[in-house]
Amino acid sequence: MASLFSDLTLKKLRRFRSIRRGYYAFCLFMLMVLLALCAELWASNRALLVKYEGRLYFPTYGAVITGDTFGLGYQYETNYRELKQHLAGQSGNWVLLPPVPWSPYEQDYSADGFPPNAPSLESRHLLGTDSSGRDILARLVYGFRTAVGFAFIALTASYAIGVMLGCLMGFVGGRFDLLFQRFIEIWSQVPFLYVIMILVSLTQPNFMLFVGINVLFGWMGITWYMRTLTYKEKTRDYVLAARAQGAGLWRIIVHHILPNTLMMIVTLAPFTVVANISLLTALDYLGFGLAPPTPSWGELLRQGVNNLDAPWIVASVVTAVSLVLITVSFIGEAIREAFDPKHYSRYE
Repeated sequence: MASLFSDLTLKKLRRFRSIRRGYYAFCLFMLMVLLALCAELWASNRALLVKYEGRLYFPTYGAVITGDTFGLGYQYETNYRELKQHLAGQSGNWVLLPPVPWSPYEQDYSADGFPPNAPSLESRHLLGTDSSGRDILARLVYGFRTAVGFAFIALTASYAIGVMLGCLMGFVGGRFDLLFQRFIEIWSQVPFLYVIMILVSLTQPNFMLFVGINVLFGWMGITWYMRTLTYKEKTRDYVLAARAQGAGLWRIIVHHILPNTLMMIVTLAPFTVVANISLLTALDYLGFGLAPPTPSWGELLRQGVNNLDAPWIVASVVTAVSLVLITVSFIGEAIREAFDPKHYSRYE
């Protein structure tokens, strides 16, 4: 039985690292994911740190702090950009703002013209604003976090269903296999886009709704692969030996077959991530995605197409989408080459 930490697995990981394009793409993608997870630390309208009258405040991940706390004279949440100007020149009192001091939901109409406004260092809108006056960079970052979260949650759930069902189909066979083959053939003919349109018209679209719909239709692809691999693996000597020793169905599948078919899961996963990100972006672009004002790449892309006189919108989102999709594709190609069994097998 192959182990996740066997010599063969370590060889595959070393080969993956030797494929520079894929390895550097993996490092870049992990860095982008980390920055998106910590987006509040560098793209938010809440201050990172405030020192006022000898006390330190950490508004980013803490409770809402009203303006009265800092002597601004109102009882709603503090405007920290205003507070920074208010405390300017006061010794011992200061405000540390994120590099991008804007929330993805916050509208800015302080510029001379109507939005969208071009990129400006003075206003701290590094990529400009959209047609509603919201900071594009902040919406790109939070939209990326939403898209990656959607891709990985849907991937985990659909692969959990597809892998286990495919293994059962291949291992049990018989009527069970035939029944689920016919079910998958029928279910795969249901038009995905029509289901989305119907559900969006009947209920308020939200993140978990789209995850659920994607899982309902996304488990079938990996199921066929795992069924085929399990049919092949169940006739091998290590499975026959496990059966002879009295191992049960789930023990054979989980402890013997799955580790030896892990290569297929690892190889297909990056391309599934690309497909899921593209799916959510396309749905948002078509207007069937997340409800506004949720940060979304597809919604930004639609704004860019509708406002071609503001090229910074479409340029920003197209660059971001292309960078992520190309990066994940490079990772997938490197994993497929590194885990190719032909590099480690010898036929006699």
